[in-house]
Amino acid sequence: MPDPVQVEEAGGILTITINRPEVRNAINLAVAQGVAAALDRLETRTDLMVGIITGAGDTFSAGMDLKAFVRGERPGLPGRGLAGICEAPPRKPMIAAVEGWALAGGFEIALACDLIVASTSARFGLPEVKRGLVAAAGGLLRLPRRLPPHVAMELALTGDPISAEDGYRLGLVNRLTEPGQALAGARELAGRITTNGPLAVAVSKRILTESVDWPTGEAFGRQAPLVAAVLDSADAREGATAFAEKRAPVWTGR
Repeated sequence: MPDPVQVEEAGGILTITINRPEVRNAINLAVAQGVAAALDRLETRTDLMVGIITGAGDTFSAGMDLKAFVRGERPGLPGRGLAGICEAPPRKPMIAAVEGWALAGGFEIALACDLIVASTSARFGLPEVKRGLVAAAGGLLRLPRRLPPHVAMELALTGDPISAEDGYRLGLVNRLTEPGQALAGARELAGRITTNGPLAVAVSKRILTESVDWPTGEAFGRQAPLVAAVLDSADAREGATAFAEKRAPVWTGR
C-alpha cells in the first residue's frame, strides 16, 4: 500500500503530499501521523526553511475520512489537532498548494497555513453544517481573520463553497495558477522566501501571527525582545555585510 503521506526535500523546501487520491485525500490517523512527522522534520532541520502541503491528484483534500471515523478512528493528534497541523502549525512558514476541492478539514488544513496558492479549478468550503456538524478544526476560528467577517459568516452558515477566483479577490488566496500548476506556483513562492534570512523570516511570521491578540499599548514592548534577538544575530551582520559587498548573503540561521 502506498505511503499515505509523501515527503520531498529540495532547496530548503519541504513538500508534504497527502497521498490518498482514491478517497480524495481524506484524512485518517495515518495521514495525521505522517504530516506531524514531516512537520517535526521541518522544525528541527536548520537546512529546511519553508513547508508546502498539497494533495495527490486533482483534489487537495475532502476532509476527514468518514468511513474511518465510523470505525472509531480519529484523524487528529493530541495537541496538534486534525491532520497533525490544525491546532499547532509550525514555527516556519507553511504554504498550501490547492488543486480541486479543499473541503471541511481540507479547507481547515489550508487555513492553518500562512499562504495559499491555488489553481483556478480550486474550490474551498466548510460544509459541516449541511451534515449537522461544526468546523471545529480551526475553520470557524481562522476564517474571519482571512476573509471579511460577513463573508466568513455566510460560508460557515450556508456550507456553500467559494471559488479560487473569489478567494483571490477577497484576499484568501495569495496566488492563482493554471490547473495543475498550484504546486509549481507554491514552490516558486517558497523559493522567494528561502532567499531571505531564516531567523528574520521566522520572527516576522511570529510577530504577524501573535500580534493580532496583543493589546495596542503593549505591542511594541512585546515585539522588542523578538526583534533584538534578530538584530544581535550573525545573520543580521551577514546581511548588512553582503549588501555592502554587493554579493548574495550566506545565511547560517544563527
